[in-house]
Amino acid sequence: MPTRHARTLGALTAAVCLALTAAGTARAAGHPTAPRPQALGSNWYAAAPYLMPLDNDPPDAAAVMDATGLKAFQLAFVLAPNGGGCTPTWDGTGPVESDTAVAGVISAIRAKGGDVSASIGGYGGTKLGQACATPEATAAAYQKVIDKYGLKALDFDLEEPEYENTAAIHNEIGAAKILQQKNPGLYLSITTAGTADGTGWFGKQMLNEAESQSFTPDNFSIMPFDGGFDGADSQTAALTKFNGLLRSTFGWDEATAYAHEGISQMNGRSDTGEYFTQADFQKVLDFATAHHMARLTNWSVNRDRQCTPPDNNGRTSGTCSSVPQGAYDFTAYSVTFARATG
Repeated sequence: MPTRHARTLGALTAAVCLALTAAGTARAAGHPTAPRPQALGSNWYAAAPYLMPLDNDPPDAAAVMDATGLKAFQLAFVLAPNGGGCTPTWDGTGPVESDTAVAGVISAIRAKGGDVSASIGGYGGTKLGQACATPEATAAAYQKVIDKYGLKALDFDLEEPEYENTAAIHNEIGAAKILQQKNPGLYLSITTAGTADGTGWFGKQMLNEAESQSFTPDNFSIMPFDGGFDGADSQTAALTKFNGLLRSTFGWDEATAYAHEGISQMNGRSDTGEYFTQADFQKVLDFATAHHMARLTNWSVNRDRQCTPPDNNGRTSGTCSSVPQGAYDFTAYSVTFARATG
């Protein structure tokens, strides 16, 4: 089933061809493959929805920008090589060092005045925190991604099974702290699983690891889906609980905790059959802006279109939402959040 973490060879081949064409055109015009980013406010990185540039039938990013006013995307996912090693790849198969496909996508986004963040980890594959021996080695691998694309933002998506590995989480948090020190102004988000209690045992241990290393990112975000959630009210309740966890872990007051708190939603039908509609997104957006939260994003732009039939026969897809919608309905909430917090 092509869900949040699916890999589809046909989509990969098509996306690579399109991206290579774009990259070739840019080179022919005398431009670098991935030009340096425009100056964007951190509000756009905080609102950037996830986009798989090589999988799940990626939409044309420039067309999404034209249709919605979006200025930034969260590109997913940077992993360790499937065959082993401490070097960054896209989806475990495409070495960052020799990449032109993703660079072509980034070039097209930047040509329209936008930018990207790269997301590390996700659910599938081997993570660099698992493959690299130390925080320093892990940070060196991620620095290659930053340098390759001139990144101003990075997302650490710490999920199963990596976040159950104490050594791996030590490496990831340590690497994030090193990158923060080496790259002044780098926007850093930490994303992890959401539960009715805010986050689960492993998420709490991750927060404790960050506190023990005296590391504070721009935000800690939870993903309140795939955990028995039922619409927006259950999600905002989890955000309230997570705020309490941030306060107790870091000694923050409520407002400071919300200023470091984010949410990553899943539009439409989740992997476990939960449903999140446009009305749910509006409620969460209202909660986030009212509490001056730091981040609001969603999984994913690839899914932000209507299936055929609209309910996709009760199945979850990686390429459409399984709910009735207009094109990029859910991306529009990211744009509203960015503009409200800019």
